[in-house]
Amino acid sequence: MRRLLPDPGPTSVPEQLEGLNLVDRPLDERPYVVTNFAITLDGRATLRGRSGAIGSDTDTELLVGLRTKVDAVMIGAGTMRAERYGRVLPDSEKRSRRERHGLPHDPLMVIVSGRLDLPWDAPLFTDGGGRVLIFTSSDVEPPTTRTPVRVVNHPGQVDLAAALRHLRVERGVRALLCEGGPRLHAQLIAAGLVDELFVTHAPKLAGGDGPSLAVGLSESERPVELAWLLHEDGELFARYRLTRT
Repeated sequence: MRRLLPDPGPTSVPEQLEGLNLVDRPLDERPYVVTNFAITLDGRATLRGRSGAIGSDTDTELLVGLRTKVDAVMIGAGTMRAERYGRVLPDSEKRSRRERHGLPHDPLMVIVSGRLDLPWDAPLFTDGGGRVLIFTSSDVEPPTTRTPVRVVNHPGQVDLAAALRHLRVERGVRALLCEGGPRLHAQLIAAGLVDELFVTHAPKLAGGDGPSLAVGLSESERPVELAWLLHEDGELFARYRLTRT
């Protein structure tokens, strides 16, 4: 892997993440929010309905590395149904390393699900590891799961600003990683709730009508600042900061 910007030279994912202290940047009313996505050259965020088919093993290494740097990971219900998540950090050494750096043993998994339509047989709910918090507008009672699950109800629809305020004030979440899907990502951006974007640009063309990085986002210029750009085997790994106007 090579770092193209800034300071060109050889690098690695661990080296790039070494000094990434996201938990030192919380806001008073919400966590510091970063997102991570892989997209194709033509801007698609999924292949055959899944995001995992786009990036390489290095992209996965970066994603897992970001999970070690935050208090919580957020996904939407569609992503949960498509990817059927397991424990956020299955590697016990990575969990122990988090504790040595003053982070919770497991990142809190946060799911936004309006209808509470979730794959309750997925490993995230059945293996008993970690913790799950669900924001929903449904009054359906969730099933009993081996993994501890708590539900926060928002009447009508989930209010993302209120959800992030709850995470910051009630749960002490300082930094949060959003892994999608694209619609949740767009809603967070539209509400001004995203601080940084980590985007993997894969050397692939997808075609078709799949969702883009921020599907449904209303047209409006949102300037970003390029913080770093890395390259490996044709894949580009960019870190952007959203600039505030």
